[in-house]
Amino acid sequence: MATNPFPLTPVAFSGEPRGVPPDAPFNWLRQGWAVFVADPGQWLAMTVLLLVVFFGLQIVPVIGSLAAALLLPALIAGMLHAVQRLGDDGRFELADFLAGFRHNSGPLVMLGVLFMAGWLLILLVVMVIAGGGVAGGVIVGVAGQPGVGAGIGLAGFFLAFILKLLLGIPLCIAMWFAPALVYFNGMAPVAALQASFAASLKNWLAMLVFGLLAMVLGFFAALPMGLGFLVLIPVLIGALHASHKDIFLG
Repeated sequence: MATNPFPLTPVAFSGEPRGVPPDAPFNWLRQGWAVFVADPGQWLAMTVLLLVVFFGLQIVPVIGSLAAALLLPALIAGMLHAVQRLGDDGRFELADFLAGFRHNSGPLVMLGVLFMAGWLLILLVVMVIAGGGVAGGVIVGVAGQPGVGAGIGLAGFFLAFILKLLLGIPLCIAMWFAPALVYFNGMAPVAALQASFAASLKNWLAMLVFGLLAMVLGFFAALPMGLGFLVLIPVLIGALHASHKDIFLG
C-alpha cells in the first residue's frame, strides 16, 4: 500500500486562542525588553517617527484625529514587522516602519475605520447619557443655584469618564491582537477583532496583569518628561508580538 506522509500539509490558521498562565505577561515584557536592547538606536528612531506621524496628524483640524485612527493599525503592523525581522534575520531597518502600507494595507486601514467608528459611537453614547447632566448643571447654575449646578455638572463629568472607561476597554482589548492577526495571519478585520476579544476574555487574568504592569511602567515612563515612552513603546510592541505568538501560535 502506497503511502505519502511527507510533506505534511500545513494546518490553516484558525484564529483559535489558547489559554496562558497569569504570569505570562512577565515573559512577554522580558521578550519586549530583549527586542529593545537588541538595537536600541533603531528602536528609538522608529518610535520618534511613530510619535511624529501620530501627533503630527493630530494637529490637523477635524480630519487629523480621524486620519491618525485610520493609520494606527498599519503603523503598529510596521513595528511588529520590525520585531519579526529582528527575530528571523537578527536585524531590521527603519524602512520596515512602512511595512503595514505594503502588506495587507487595505484590511489594516479598514481595521482603523472600525476602530475610529467604535470610538465615535462611544463618544456619541457618552454625550447622550452624560451630556444631559452637564447641561442640566449649567442651567441650574445660571438659574441662581451655582452650588447645586456645580454638583450636577461634576456628576455628569464623572459619569462621562466612567462610561468612556467601561465602553473603551472592550474596544481596546478587541484591538490589541487585531493588527497582528490581520498583518501576519491574513484575517479579515471583523474576524480579527472578534478573535482578539475572545482571546482577551479567555485569558482575562493574564491580560489584567499585563494591563496593570503596563500602567505602572507608563507611570514611570512619564516621570522624565515623558521621555521614558521612547523606550516603553518598543518594549510594549515587542510584548504584543510575544503575546500574539504565545496565545495564537503557542
